[in-house]
Amino acid sequence: MAWVIQCERLTKLYGPVVGVKDLDLQVVEGTFFGFLGPNGAGKTTTIRLLMGFLRPTAGKALVLGRDAWNEKVFLKREMGFLPDYPGLYDSLSGRDLLDYMARLQRQRPVLQRELLERLELSERDLARQIRGYSRGMRQKLALVQALQCDPNLIIMDEPSEGLDPLMQKALFEVLRELQVKGRTIFMSSHVLSEVERWCQRVAIIRQGSVVVVEDVATLRTNKVRNMEVVLSRDAPELNLDLPCVLSAERNGRTLHMKVRGDINPLLQELSKAGVEDMVYEPARLEDIFMEYYARGQGGH
Repeated sequence: MAWVIQCERLTKLYGPVVGVKDLDLQVVEGTFFGFLGPNGAGKTTTIRLLMGFLRPTAGKALVLGRDAWNEKVFLKREMGFLPDYPGLYDSLSGRDLLDYMARLQRQRPVLQRELLERLELSERDLARQIRGYSRGMRQKLALVQALQCDPNLIIMDEPSEGLDPLMQKALFEVLRELQVKGRTIFMSSHVLSEVERWCQRVAIIRQGSVVVVEDVATLRTNKVRNMEVVLSRDAPELNLDLPCVLSAERNGRTLHMKVRGDINPLLQELSKAGVEDMVYEPARLEDIFMEYYARGQGGH
């Protein structure tokens, strides 16, 4: 198992203000990894530490097996980066910017033509100065420069910002194809539906510390969900003393339950009476995120 990102007790302090503190995080090669947290939680600080833009106060960050701060020049050749607010050279044309960024990385832009086509940036668009670009065009150009050299590790901060739904779909299809090829994608996003759909594994950061790192499927499985069942007929007492049933209340033929995990034993028990109707919504990553965030605010 190859670690592409390893953070050990990573800490960044801005005077008395904590950016991140004692942050531990590992990302396996070839993973589409989501990084979640509310504004001010430490997501962007973590990304800047990984990119070598900030020097840690304590701890360390290893990227592709190298120290993110001490070997930042080398690492930037192997990485693609999209910041939350891409700073582009407005006086350059789109074409000049892409060529300049490829030269800066000393890499061939082997994916450039395909990316321009799929993200719908024409040669006519590229001939214009960037200062005349719309928000969406600027984002697409920044995405092309981040991906054009087929980097081993792609770090992205809010990649779909400013894109319309069709371009969002095109972008994530490209990212999925890169991930299938073995590239690692580390994505910070506030759009939880994106993370849920595309990422295999996520970390949730709160107040500068990672509170959970888990597979998306496992997070869903462990989430407490409400189930309401209307039985087809009155039946004797059912055996609801099952590991998946956390609580149950019966009112005539209607059962209200809180459940978690494998519900197949429960379904077998309910089949004895027959089911007329059932409401059972799948767990959403948004609910899971809010549950972890609420714990930090005194919630339960």
